[in-house]
Amino acid sequence: MQTKIEKIDASSALAIKIIEDQEFEDLEFLSFREKLSLANISHPEKKREWATARLAIHDALLQLQIPYPGFFKDEHGKSQSMNGHGYVSLTHTVGYAGAIFHREQPVGIDMDLIREKILSIGFRFLDKIELDFLQKDPAHYTMAWSAKESIFKCQGKRGVSFRENILLDPFNPEDQVIKGRIRGTDYTDHHYTVEVRRLDNVILTYTIW
Repeated sequence: MQTKIEKIDASSALAIKIIEDQEFEDLEFLSFREKLSLANISHPEKKREWATARLAIHDALLQLQIPYPGFFKDEHGKSQSMNGHGYVSLTHTVGYAGAIFHREQPVGIDMDLIREKILSIGFRFLDKIELDFLQKDPAHYTMAWSAKESIFKCQGKRGVSFRENILLDPFNPEDQVIKGRIRGTDYTDHHYTVEVRRLDNVILTYTIW
């Protein structure tokens, strides 16, 4: 399976994999709890997405020479390592799944397929300030959505609104870095630097806080 692995620094790495049919023997590294979770997923596509995201985090950990600990979702829906060490974030979109891991700092990762229809729903997740600087370009809007998703995953708590609480600084469609912050919650003035990558018709973003 084709994999893109990026070692960000000595403490962090990400991996992106193409979603394909998985062979069971490829997933022997999963914990018993994860194998039960996989067995309980009935939808074939969701099963492939779930499995490919675990293969991605496995590859990222190999890059850092860290044994795979197994992962579970906490009460906020955020993935956590079963041994309590390190920070992880998982994502998937049409055709791809990805993951990021950091030994010491919270992380968030997101991938989204660029679709024309995002232009009609921008008002749901964008502040007026953001609507003013964004071009009527699906890729530009998708970058904004994905950056907010990465920030949301990084902060890791429910109850944060994309439109009301996450504000992005102005950026251009060609930019590879987006600055943003959380406002109006207990996490006010938490500032984030979001890295942006383009994979064919998919926007990838990630942030380390």
